[in-house]
Amino acid sequence: MRKTALLLAALALPLAPVVAATPKDEAVHVVAAGETLNGIANRAGVSSEALAKANGLKTPYVVRLGQKLTIPRAKAAPAKAPAKAPVKQPDPAAPARKAAAAANSTAKAAIAAAGSPEQESVHVVQPGETLGSIALAAKVPRVLIAEANGLRAPYNVRLGQKLHIPRTRRHTVKAGDTGFSISYKYAVPWEQIALANGLDAGAPVKPGQALLIPTLLDPPATSAAPTPTTPIDTPPPPAARSKRFAWPVNGPVRRGFASGTNNHDGIDIKAPEGTMVRAAAAGTVRFAGMEKEQFGNLVVLDHGDGWFTAYAFLSRVTVKDGAKVAAGERVGLVGHTGLAKGNELHFEVRRDGKPVDPLDDLPKAP
Repeated sequence: MRKTALLLAALALPLAPVVAATPKDEAVHVVAAGETLNGIANRAGVSSEALAKANGLKTPYVVRLGQKLTIPRAKAAPAKAPAKAPVKQPDPAAPARKAAAAANSTAKAAIAAAGSPEQESVHVVQPGETLGSIALAAKVPRVLIAEANGLRAPYNVRLGQKLHIPRTRRHTVKAGDTGFSISYKYAVPWEQIALANGLDAGAPVKPGQALLIPTLLDPPATSAAPTPTTPIDTPPPPAARSKRFAWPVNGPVRRGFASGTNNHDGIDIKAPEGTMVRAAAAGTVRFAGMEKEQFGNLVVLDHGDGWFTAYAFLSRVTVKDGAKVAAGERVGLVGHTGLAKGNELHFEVRRDGKPVDPLDDLPKAP
């Protein structure tokens, strides 16, 4: 009786559920009551043939209760290593291209700093430039630039070379203009201007008259000092080697160079009348005579490469037009002609037709 009660009590206890792994996740399956190979294979998600083969089963593939079956799972494919970026091979031409680009950039910057090529009268050759590229930028035929600078085939130019750009310039005569003042402004002898315009070089110009200013195609050479045509009276004063010009006469500067409203294109040096005036550098006489409007007795020297000097207010001119003079050679005597305020020398320096302060190109005052 007691055994029966215990059995009934045991039967009355709830059974704990058996938790089994899902067949599709199992690596090993234990055959339960009523299972077949096909049913196990279907639930495991594998083929019956693969399951039979993995466990060495033979037809008719009977399985028994409690039998352990290995579930043939496909091995996970190994993770692919991240693709390596292709190694970029060095470009052997890259340094050359980089250098060319830098040179081109430098050239463009230098040209921009130098001003508009279309307006230049003198061009300094920049890196990478050729005569053709300069002519194209300046809008002047290549052959004219070659002729103006004495270039010969193959017309090579060198870095830093100064090229004169032959432009057609025009001048309208204003009141007060003279043949000399126009000649001096453009650094072209008046005889050549008159010839280019079919004028009598000795006739006065008229206000409103339009003049063509020719370009000098054969600028004078400066490689050797010209031979003097007149003897030097006394040894010339020593000239400072570091400056372009020497003082033409010794004396205090009464009035200096100035621009703007108080414009004064040169310096006025006081000296006794008759004091010898000397050439500040070797050159060719481009004018020697009387200029009535302003300068009185005047001498203008051409030193080449666009440089000119002028000596005015002279009591006497001692050289002739076209003469070659040496540095320190006498060109005239101090006086008070023209607009002089007393016995003095008016001295000017010009570069490419533009006045510059003479003191910048003279040694320290003697």
